[in-house]
Amino acid sequence: MNSLFERISAQYGKTCADEIAAIERRCVTVRVNSLKAEAEEVRLALLSAGIGARPVGWYSSALILDCIDEREVQRLPVYSEGKIYLQSLSSMLPPLCLDPQAGESILDMTAAPGGKTTELYALSGGKALITACERDKIRFERLKFNLERQGASRVTPLCVDALLLDDYFSFDKILLDAPCTGSGTATLGDPIEFSENYLKKCVKKQENLLKKALKLLKKGGTLVYSTCSVLPEENGELLARVLPESGGRIVPLDPFEGIPTLPTAPGTITVRPDSLYEGFFVAKIQK
Repeated sequence: MNSLFERISAQYGKTCADEIAAIERRCVTVRVNSLKAEAEEVRLALLSAGIGARPVGWYSSALILDCIDEREVQRLPVYSEGKIYLQSLSSMLPPLCLDPQAGESILDMTAAPGGKTTELYALSGGKALITACERDKIRFERLKFNLERQGASRVTPLCVDALLLDDYFSFDKILLDAPCTGSGTATLGDPIEFSENYLKKCVKKQENLLKKALKLLKKGGTLVYSTCSVLPEENGELLARVLPESGGRIVPLDPFEGIPTLPTAPGTITVRPDSLYEGFFVAKIQK
């Protein structure tokens, strides 16, 4: 963990690194499944169970729960009925940036456990044609379970490495929430393992996935690239290296009001980790 925060300190300054290193835990947040419930209905159900819930200004489907453990949420009917999904606020951003619409063909390249996949589905009103890839068999079963619970009946799950998809396929929009070091998720209560070797492996995998995504994306189509990392090697530096040779350009994202951010590549968002938000990077790309 020390080497990680040395890197963060070198990139963003010691004060910033110390503040991030001091985060003890994050609040529990949920996304309301708009296909099954309204936010107010869920808020009242939580209140009746003795759980306070605060709205989030930039997303009507997001709620911050007060003084609660995830296991308590998992025992509630609104959870088992698929009316809510336990999801970090930062991870809700990529589907919002992709803006899925009815009738569009969409690929989620690394889909498990399904939070962003089911959010894409809900945002499209259940009318986008979504293909969700997951190469790990155990995680794939979890993906299928969550798709069913959330009522995402028009999603096609595939137990396959997205890198192996035939280039014959093409999609209007692609979400690539790339495997990463997880540098934005570390807390005192939940530290992560980090090494320079692991970072290099992640960057190589991200580069291969990004190049594949741009091959599968239709001309004029939209790709959202995201990671739960704040390290530029996995984010802006990777895009700067890959996009010029792969035919993609960054479409500037508007900032989300109230979300803390770090300095980032032009047109992209890097969420600053705090007690509400995981560190996260989001970029919108057009081919």
